[in-house]
Amino acid sequence: MTHDHDLELRPTAEQTEAALNPPPGRTGGDLVVETLHGLGASTVFGLPGQHALGMFDALRRSTLRYVGLRVENNAGFAADAYGRVTGEVAPLLLSTGPGALMSLAALQESAAASAPVLAIGSQVPVAGLGGGRHGYLHELRDQQASFRDVVKSVHTARTASQIPSAMAAAWESALSAPHGPVWVEIPQDVLLAPTTLPVVTAMDATPRDLVPRPELTAVAADLLAGAERPAIIAGGGVVRADAAGKLRALAERIGAPVVTTFGGKGAFPWNHPLSLQSWLEDRHTTDFLEDADVLLVVGSGLGELSSNYHTFAPRGRVIQIEADAGKLESNHPALGIHADARLALQALLETVAERPDEKAPQRVAQVLAAVRERIDAQELTLEQQVLAAVRDALPAGAPSFWDMTILAYWAWSAWPGAMHSAQGAGGLGYGFPAALGAAAADPTGPVLAVSGDGGALYSIAELATARQHDLDVTWLIVDDGGYGILREYMTDAFGEPTATELARPDFVALAESFGVPGVRTSPQTLRDDLTKALTTPGPHLVVLPAVLRMFAPTHTSPAPTSPTRETP
Repeated sequence: MTHDHDLELRPTAEQTEAALNPPPGRTGGDLVVETLHGLGASTVFGLPGQHALGMFDALRRSTLRYVGLRVENNAGFAADAYGRVTGEVAPLLLSTGPGALMSLAALQESAAASAPVLAIGSQVPVAGLGGGRHGYLHELRDQQASFRDVVKSVHTARTASQIPSAMAAAWESALSAPHGPVWVEIPQDVLLAPTTLPVVTAMDATPRDLVPRPELTAVAADLLAGAERPAIIAGGGVVRADAAGKLRALAERIGAPVVTTFGGKGAFPWNHPLSLQSWLEDRHTTDFLEDADVLLVVGSGLGELSSNYHTFAPRGRVIQIEADAGKLESNHPALGIHADARLALQALLETVAERPDEKAPQRVAQVLAAVRERIDAQELTLEQQVLAAVRDALPAGAPSFWDMTILAYWAWSAWPGAMHSAQGAGGLGYGFPAALGAAAADPTGPVLAVSGDGGALYSIAELATARQHDLDVTWLIVDDGGYGILREYMTDAFGEPTATELARPDFVALAESFGVPGVRTSPQTLRDDLTKALTTPGPHLVVLPAVLRMFAPTHTSPAPTSPTRETP
């Protein structure tokens, strides 16, 4: 009897011919690129190095598109963004030792943001593995140890025949919920050695679905249907699972207001009557969520930023749906459901009873009005003017990538919709190289990057990458003369700042030396200058000299009680 899977395992005539008569001149590096192609990759990022040259030489014989950056950390940020916007694994090719280690900050961000990145690094020759000190260039006692606490999984291929299997296992790990970065390392001599192994064709690395336990979703559905004041916190897991439609359907069915975390922006319509938007750093929102008798948390671990700096103290029952088991109940007791957000929301939709609540939109409007009143009382007109100008200039649907800078901190709360930032790990230099990765993923429209002058200097070399690959990225640099947010923090804490003021280049002149058009703008001309840059193909730079301020925090002292319940 023949089964369907037996038919799938039978090679085609072309595959049989390639297996029996592999082309000459192939090496272990060819097995790497063949496996990537067989797994479905089309674009790779990276930076060559001596030990990794076998992989890069093999790119010449492949159809993979290579996007090379100037610093490994920036290459990692580009791969991170590619993985975020496509939902596909982004390959990242690196060399041994310093080259590999330079990627760690980017991989930490990918881990925190659950971006699927497959980092493939070279190693010293096989004879040098095992911790001995042989004196090889770039030698580390245990290179894997540097990555083990950052990535989801580590894999080593010590022979050519191990390369496809190691890479397939890593690929599956990267795409298994929760997504994340993985590390594969291959010794230099394995990459360079000739091979007569068959050409790698299609590879099966399909991740398993993370399905919720039905008895848990049944209890959750019953709690939500019987709630008097339900509320929902939607995190990045909703976005990554492409579950925004199911979240909206559930919120409307049970009349639950929804607030999105900074990583979950775009998970719920900004102007929906049930949308509390993203004002998580505002005590009015915190009070509202604390007052919920049943709080559904989907795709969030309720970490520092999502809990108003751990001041959030829920009084009702918490239901937490989370693909990362390590985040389940890590900050608050809950009915923990270890599952992919999309599958869990679908299970709830199939079982929860309808619970109309005509007063919920009124309660939402009251909270948002209280938030607006607090912000308006702080005389922050410039900051709101600048953010509005950026929003107006960015075409609908165009992605934006934000560095760790004051304007980005505003955008976390006030930007109306999806955005991407480095708030997972909080490292500087993310915005511009990430935008380059997104532009490589989809070259059909513009991408916006936003940085401060301090963060910009982390990735200034990538102006060469933008020009070389003619990537359609407009880079907005808000130049305030230093590390603006640290200046604020130190002034508030110690009375004056230290080590925050920076000498900067003439960013416009520097960009133009790379062949990238630049313009110096003002708050009054920002909208027009950004619009022109974003609607003109190719890379552009817009520099805004401005000192912006953050809105006052609420986690250091309680705000007046929010109007969470309707008045009699």
